[in-house]
Amino acid sequence: MALPELPIGETVESSVYWLNDNFGFLMDIFSEFIDILISGFKDILLFLPPIVFILIISIFVYFVSRKNLKLAVGTAIGFLLIDNMDLWKLSMETLALVLSSALVALLVGIPTGILTAKNETAFHIVKPILDFMQTMPSFVYLIPAVIFFGLGNVPGLVATIVFAMPPAIRLTNLGIRQVPVELNEVANAFGTTSMQKLVKVELPVALPTIMAGVNQCIMLSLSMVVIAAMIGARGLGYQVLVGIQRVDIGQGFEAGLAIVIIAIVLDRLTQGLTPKK
Repeated sequence: MALPELPIGETVESSVYWLNDNFGFLMDIFSEFIDILISGFKDILLFLPPIVFILIISIFVYFVSRKNLKLAVGTAIGFLLIDNMDLWKLSMETLALVLSSALVALLVGIPTGILTAKNETAFHIVKPILDFMQTMPSFVYLIPAVIFFGLGNVPGLVATIVFAMPPAIRLTNLGIRQVPVELNEVANAFGTTSMQKLVKVELPVALPTIMAGVNQCIMLSLSMVVIAAMIGARGLGYQVLVGIQRVDIGQGFEAGLAIVIIAIVLDRLTQGLTPKK
């Protein structure tokens, strides 16, 4: 005798529509906030002429990377190539989406990681949710995002936030848990409060691991921003999508090359900001 089919899909669909009907006003407020955040980053990135921006970012990379001249020159060459391919504005739009999504994901992910490291109940609740978020195909996130926020940059960024958040939570949790017991005992012996111990002992010791989570969060944000072009997110991802639709190898390759350049620069920057163990 066959078991009755469970209406899992129908239940999830009904739940999504119920949330949209009853909490749509909260979605609208969040959408406005995200839109302002994206526009703010975009305006800042496009405020300076490309050559000035390239000079500033190259100098910044030079000092952040502990005076690595090769990396600074490579950064300058990479961004000059992006400008030469006439992809500057699209690249800055993509960078604005990545920075916005990574910022929100980290603002939620790092405190959640600290909470799960301090509270075993919270850890056991959050852990299966993270497993679900990391194993669910990234394209699935686009469906509820479209229902809640329509088409455009906002739903793309929301899907990106959900996709990129788990590494920040997991690695923050791991970093806090790996703090040597001896250090915590010394801090307790000096009569520090929980907040003092967190700020002055645990976070500094865990910072290299937390920064690895920041790096992964940024990289996942960049990869998801490209996929989010399918629901109207602009930038280089949309350029790649158009190249696929038109079977335009040149257009797709140029946009993909620009994405690779941005990814390498962001990766090296976060590595440079990571303190050595």
